[in-house]
Amino acid sequence: MPPTPSERLRALGIELPPPPKPAGAYSPVVAWDGYAWVSGQIAVEGGKVVRPGRVDADVPVDVAKDLARRATLQALSALAASLGTIDRVRRFLRVAVYVATSPGFDRPHEVANGATELLIELFGDDGRPARIAVGMASLPLNAAVEVEFFLATR
Repeated sequence: MPPTPSERLRALGIELPPPPKPAGAYSPVVAWDGYAWVSGQIAVEGGKVVRPGRVDADVPVDVAKDLARRATLQALSALAASLGTIDRVRRFLRVAVYVATSPGFDRPHEVANGATELLIELFGDDGRPARIAVGMASLPLNAAVEVEFFLATR
């Protein structure tokens, strides 16, 4: 039997961060009828945004790709808190990655790979979603990257 996503996390030496606390009037996760929507998550540490700013002006692309990975871990933490375990994920259907950029930046897809590469590493083909990567003028709390999920659950 292949390892579960939780077992893959442990084998990689990765611990999920604490579940996020909403910064507004919303739920971090809504699970309903075999599906779950994870609200936009950003990389935070000690209650502060990690590497705020615009990706091409203030944050290098490779750092932003890592921020997408860290935001994905934050989103998985929210999911685990809601579902009890990430092992209840059946399939990631859509991932949206929003990247704060200056006008003309045309590489948000490279940043988004930080999110989807991790999902594929943990969930195999079930972690390979449809995806959108969008450059934005700004994101909440001056975050450089925000990630949201839509997925099927068990």
